Amino acid sequence: MLSPLIDHLIRSLRILPGVGPKSAQRMALYLLERNREGALALAQAITNAAEHVKHCVSCRTLTEQNQCSICANPRRDASLLCVVESPADIFALEQSASFNGKYFVLHGRLSPIDGIGPAELGMDKLLERLNGVTEVIVATNPTMEGEATAHYIAEKAKQRGIKVTRIAHGVPIGGELEYIDGGTLAHALASRREL
Repeated sequence: MLSPLIDHLIRSLRILPGVGPKSAQRMALYLLERNREGALALAQAITNAAEHVKHCVSCRTLTEQNQCSICANPRRDASLLCVVESPADIFALEQSASFNGKYFVLHGRLSPIDGIGPAELGMDKLLERLNGVTEVIVATNPTMEGEATAHYIAEKAKQRGIKVTRIAHGVPIGGELEYIDGGTLAHALASRREL
């Protein structure tokens, strides 16, 4: 029988995505047996982040300031707005170093069955952000809900005369066709472009 504090630590670690009971137990025991200093630093980092990180007033990503560094950067192209599902998507796009516009984070995607409609995604705030934008790049995931969200955003932007594009989906660089699923290949063929 585990002590109540160890049991509570294990249950607390299980809130993390992909962490099951065995992984949580291994993490808890590692921190307690081999890295107490690291455990205290981790606890402090989690506490600080939970207390001080909030949503950017402009794009809704996570930041400690009222406005994130991307939105506050005057060198970013404010006429390009990339709409993503989560702050993690911004991290991924920024790592590519190929986009110099601004972002808007939906914090999800349309899913009527789960009770997630336009209001829950902050679509009214997105429509406000469209002032001065000449192109909206929709970068939602290629799921059924992501596609529905993309179409909804495209309709609203087109009503305002704004160009709407969608990020390409298909065969990854270095991927071999024989290992790519049929849906991805069909999308890649439909989205082909001239060389």
